[in-house]
Amino acid sequence: MVSKASAGSVSSVVLLAFAISMIVVVFRGPALTLLFGGAEADVLSNARIYLIGCSISYCGIAAEEAVCGALRGVGETKSSLALSLIMNLSYVLLNGLFINVLHMGVLGMVIALNIARYLGAACAIIYLVKLNTSLHFNTKDLFHFDFKMLKRILFIGIPFAAEQMFFNGGKILTQTFIVHIGTLAIATNAICGSLAGLFQIPGNSLALAVITVVGQCVGRGDIPDARKFIKSFIWLSSFCFIITGMIVLPLFNPLVSLFPPPQQIVSTIFIILLINEAAQIPLWSASFITPAALRAAGDSKYTSIVSMLSMWMFRVVLGYILGVILPFGIVGVWLAMDCEWGVRGLVFLLRYRGKKWYQHRVID
Repeated sequence: MVSKASAGSVSSVVLLAFAISMIVVVFRGPALTLLFGGAEADVLSNARIYLIGCSISYCGIAAEEAVCGALRGVGETKSSLALSLIMNLSYVLLNGLFINVLHMGVLGMVIALNIARYLGAACAIIYLVKLNTSLHFNTKDLFHFDFKMLKRILFIGIPFAAEQMFFNGGKILTQTFIVHIGTLAIATNAICGSLAGLFQIPGNSLALAVITVVGQCVGRGDIPDARKFIKSFIWLSSFCFIITGMIVLPLFNPLVSLFPPPQQIVSTIFIILLINEAAQIPLWSASFITPAALRAAGDSKYTSIVSMLSMWMFRVVLGYILGVILPFGIVGVWLAMDCEWGVRGLVFLLRYRGKKWYQHRVID
């Protein structure tokens, strides 16, 4: 069953990624004009190049992520880490070559992205076929569609995919608010997003790890153990935000100088990061660790509906009110995101305290 499940995941995800990439390439012009028509001409030109390049790379990242997901599911986190390092380190090195040495700009970035992602995909498939022993992978399963197995996979996958589609759609809509605020706001948001990601590295790692741990606990019917681990992961993630804040915030000046931003937005970047870090400690873990754990138990429909509703009702609507209608600008957009984390986290914690989240039958 493990071989069929992993093969079904890889083949279905790659096919879906190919379909999505074709849609994005065909409708790239109208989509960019509709969403970011107010941006400057050179911004739109670079966005068009980047969007096409990203679309071409979708199949590569799909194959690599599907394999890594299967490996994490059976506890092979070291192999998943090695494959991720191959892809990401090659991306960093190739970016340095194409952008800093050959001065190819955004075009160099998308070339590096495609080479890195397809290299990662090739290494992932080779490892799965030639070196892995825990998944008992059979290459023939890649080309044989077991619709019963696919139905089980899609039971988890489709709600989460819909959630991600609406979630990223909300982020794109939020970007349109930022475009109207101005070019400096676009730069502020991009730099804050990159630096905020540093705070979230341990939390995102724990969100991935909790899926394996809780999935295996629920699989053997040990619900008290699953509850204990979820609670431990939430507290550990919150503690990690304190540690990363103590490391990253004192290094703010050298980190922000890597971009480097116009001097007039540096203070705004620091204010956003400070507010965001203060909000992440109590709110982020409940908002992201908890749904990952619930999804591992098969409760994907509930988590997806809550995530979509909170995204659109709070982050998008409140972001527009605070960022555009009220005079808070880009700071207001980020405050709306912090508020949405609080609402999401509260709803998911209430679900965790109940019984319905672990009563699903995914695999018989």
